[in-house]
Amino acid sequence: MMDDRTTIPLDAETKVSERPGDHKTELRLWLRLLTCTTLIENEVRRRLRDNFNITLPRFDLLAQLDRTPNGMTLGELSQRMMVSNGNITGLVDRLVTDGLIKRQPSPTDRRVHIVCLTPEGRRFFRTMARDNANWVGDIFAGLAPADIDALMPLLAKTKASARKIAKNGAAT
Repeated sequence: MMDDRTTIPLDAETKVSERPGDHKTELRLWLRLLTCTTLIENEVRRRLRDNFNITLPRFDLLAQLDRTPNGMTLGELSQRMMVSNGNITGLVDRLVTDGLIKRQPSPTDRRVHIVCLTPEGRRFFRTMARDNANWVGDIFAGLAPADIDALMPLLAKTKASARKIAKNGAAT
């Protein structure tokens, strides 16, 4: 017979709800947000893979380049996507091989390469972006417009609070 220490809940949010006295309300909120994010991200990843045979990181890189018609350096992409230069290099290599982006030397520094979308890459990304917007709309279809209007300022406050702590560090 298994006791409470060995049962495995479905997810962290479920575990917290089973013993709410063990955690603060803020922890339950964090776990709810994390669960929602994970569910949404996993569905978007699945649909990108199934419909376009592409990963979410590649989609994100293409999105960054779509916003900058003159391209970006690998370092700029790394900063914007908050990943290492090594991760960006691997993503770029694959997308160059697929013909979706191209590398060209910087006119001011031959050691630096500018990465930009090819015409085919721009068309492909914009098709994916339209479908992605529809998928996200489907995911949030259970929320009324008033629900979304209520959530947006609350999430903005949450984001600002998290940024403040990240910038200043938590008081201990």
